Amino acid sequence: QAFAIGEEPLGKIKGQDIELYLDVERPYPPMLRRPPYPASLETRKEIEKHINELLDMDVIRKIGHNEMVEITTQVLITWHDGKSRLCGDFRALNNYSKADRYPIPRIPHALDKLVKAKYITKMDCMKGFHQNVVKPKSMKLLRIICHMGIYEYTRMPFGIKNAPAHFQRMMDTIFHEEILEGWMVVYIDDINKYSETWEDHVHYIERVLRKCTPINLNISLKRCNFGQQELLALGHKVSGRSLAIDQNKVAAVLQKTVPKRIKEMQYFLGFASYYRNNIKNFAHITSSLYKLCSKYVVFEITKERRDAYERIKYELTNAPVLIIPDFELQFKLCMDAACSQGLGAALHQRQILDGEPRGGVICYISRQLKASEARYVATQTECLCLVWALEKLHYYLKGSVFEVYTD
Repeated sequence: QAFAIGEEPLGKIKGQDIELYLDVERPYPPMLRRPPYPASLETRKEIEKHINELLDMDVIRKIGHNEMVEITTQVLITWHDGKSRLCGDFRALNNYSKADRYPIPRIPHALDKLVKAKYITKMDCMKGFHQNVVKPKSMKLLRIICHMGIYEYTRMPFGIKNAPAHFQRMMDTIFHEEILEGWMVVYIDDINKYSETWEDHVHYIERVLRKCTPINLNISLKRCNFGQQELLALGHKVSGRSLAIDQNKVAAVLQKTVPKRIKEMQYFLGFASYYRNNIKNFAHITSSLYKLCSKYVVFEITKERRDAYERIKYELTNAPVLIIPDFELQFKLCMDAACSQGLGAALHQRQILDGEPRGGVICYISRQLKASEARYVATQTECLCLVWALEKLHYYLKGSVFEVYTD
């Protein structure tokens, strides 16, 4: 009963209704009262299609002619892989919303918990945010406007800045016991379970489903992977021992040409930075590209910058497979400080893989030198690199036995 198959009605999660808070009082500023964007005939057709779908799913409702409207958000159509998507331009609403500071798990630390797992199951909540009901007094803040009129979200839309924090808090609360027992990792609407035995794995899946059913939390069956030894999760190809870049995510970026605008460069660097732990000396390679994103630098693609761009693309497709750390074994911290380039380090570990002892990299870290640090002599730079690396990698090293290698 927890699985959603096909076009079934979306679940309404019980006891987790959402309330939004603004940092501004009435009368609301003009930025929160926007007219609809001009739309071409093709765009209008797509908007109409998506609006009707949301009405059928009970995600939005039409505003009545006698209802007072104070806030309206424009909608637009975006395209990805030939498919259209309706997006609310909630930037103004997000700017005036009080921030929810609930922490989202760090992905590397979440994936580290899969160490020694022989079976992994990934579940995905069906249109996760849309399963959260919005409290009536907050619905008036979530009104969208288009050529068809004004509509109001009755469920949480995508694009609201506090939606991830709310969903993470909700999932952490629902699955509190399972997370503490150490066999589940939840990242917003992704539920990952892992175990060393098949019997435990089946039991864990049953426990999760038994919790989802009474609260009406729907799981998308077509986006589930059950009992895998290796699968794609959170942008990585993961197993109980290794962590690699998901090349399906990288493929689309590799087809793009050198960015011609700051926004394009920022998007590329943001994507590449997500995998910086997999790339040795990432900060040094991308330093010239990051300078291009400054408003004080003329946007010009020189040979040095083009080479750096191509180098990062190469590293994304040829990055080494990282190993997941075993906190019961000794770590090895290797320093790489270059006086002119910056600081770098790699965390290694020797593990028993396939019955044989093998060494592997857990992660790479790097950063540029500050102006004052660039004047350090070699020994000072090495000491700085060590102190910085210990602070950066304290999650792995604090309370652990490790060796430091430096030249």
